[in-house]
Amino acid sequence: MVEALDRIFVALSDPNRRGMAERLSRGPATVKQLAEPAGMRLPSAVKHLRVLEDSGIVVSRKAGRARTYSLQPAALAVIADWVRDREAALNAAFDRLDAAMRDIPEEEP
Repeated sequence: MVEALDRIFVALSDPNRRGMAERLSRGPATVKQLAEPAGMRLPSAVKHLRVLEDSGIVVSRKAGRARTYSLQPAALAVIADWVRDREAALNAAFDRLDAAMRDIPEEEP
């Protein structure tokens, strides 16, 4: 899980790739459709898409000459699980702090 999480965070660390993932959250798109909003040339877009594909965030399908990319929401579940684990750990720490503070006698004025 750690390696998958690292690959996903690296892939999403670039604003162009985040933009592509955001666009793909609305449905499949071609390389050209993903490159145009960023003013990117197709070879650059393909390199970014390869990083996203290697991380498991997107998958591609080729039909004839056109390659279409789609978002893989299950890949993002790894991030959701990681955040949920961090959140649970923080909540447990705050619960322990709350219990410890209750054990401290209050000072009287």
